[in-house]
Amino acid sequence: QVDVMDSGGDSVQAGGSLTLSCAVSGLAGPYYVAWFRQPVDKGREGVAATKTSGGGVYYDDSVKGRFTISVDAVDNTVYLAMNSLKPEDTAIYYCAGSLKIYHYDRATATDYDYWGQGTQVTVSS
Repeated sequence: QVDVMDSGGDSVQAGGSLTLSCAVSGLAGPYYVAWFRQPVDKGREGVAATKTSGGGVYYDDSVKGRFTISVDAVDNTVYLAMNSLKPEDTAIYYCAGSLKIYHYDRATATDYDYWGQGTQVTVSS
């Protein structure tokens, strides 16, 4: 059984920082992980993605230079460090994992089989 548990969402002021965590269990070997977000009344969008070992990193243009995805392979935990937060970053953030993906130039939701329950990030101006 695969479990993905994302956490760390909070309410912050614009310009602030926040780090989200994602604990993954039940996936063996290198796998792909990504963070997605879904603002109210909008679709889910890929924010950042990587592979737990030996892979590249993808960032959406809207977060490049501000967000950093990282992996602690020992603890099977994925982090999303978010700096210089903006009100438009407000959304529910989801962590996702998969043993195989089909798109390497972007984070595509349909590529990921295992999802966390989501954690709310609210950025106020």
